[in-house]
Amino acid sequence: MFLFLLATWVAMVIAVATVGPAMTLAFDVVGMHGMTTAYIVQAVGLLAGTWFMLHVIDKRPWSYVWLGRESLRARALALGFAIGCGAIALPILGLIGVHWLREQPAAPASWWGAAIRVTVFLVPAALLEELLTRGYLLAVLRDAWGWSWAILATSVGFGLLHLWNPEGVSAESIGLVTLAGIFLAGVVYATRSLYAAWLAHFAWNWTMAVLFHTAVSGIPMESPRYRYVDAGPDWATGGEWGPEGGLPAGLGMAAGIVYLFARRKHEPRDAAES
Repeated sequence: MFLFLLATWVAMVIAVATVGPAMTLAFDVVGMHGMTTAYIVQAVGLLAGTWFMLHVIDKRPWSYVWLGRESLRARALALGFAIGCGAIALPILGLIGVHWLREQPAAPASWWGAAIRVTVFLVPAALLEELLTRGYLLAVLRDAWGWSWAILATSVGFGLLHLWNPEGVSAESIGLVTLAGIFLAGVVYATRSLYAAWLAHFAWNWTMAVLFHTAVSGIPMESPRYRYVDAGPDWATGGEWGPEGGLPAGLGMAAGIVYLFARRKHEPRDAAES
């Protein structure tokens, strides 16, 4: 694992010097000035580090980290997006229904322009976190410890990574991010597709940021025309962290986890062990 982290760090340094300037220029050309390239550069570095470990050191295929062609099944991708969206959209709608989230007018601006910019930000951010916590490390720990302990270890690590987020960090929010790690690892476990987990992660964040204009893990997003603000107890709404830091979101993830693991149980035994 140390070698993976070292290879990834070296790849990120190279990506900063090469991919970073190219992406900044590309964004300027299409009129998206000031778009951050950090997540894109880091995701490229992680992909390169994963490639190095798989193909140079371990001599394994991309399927080892659930990124092979067989993991691009339309059904798995659809499941990932649907469960990521539904697990947070339903709790948010419930909070709106009891008036614990309230719609508030925001500055007029292009909804579509903001949606595109936020989407460009969220896609590599989700990929980065999936590659880091549910890619090579999850696969190696799965081989060493089995699925249960590997999922637990990577999910705790996923939660701790969010300690440095700008707003709303608390024991509850970090605990729920850890639960989100189990939820997303459950997508990998059920579908054997890191692409599906990436889509679930993206859909979860996109639903909050683009559809409801709420904070995502304490990070405020563009909110043209309207936004939904905290109007209830923090244990339910998540406070500054956003809706994913509240108990309803935790229940949404828990329901998703139960479904994903039950779904995999009904797969043939040889497939379930792969």
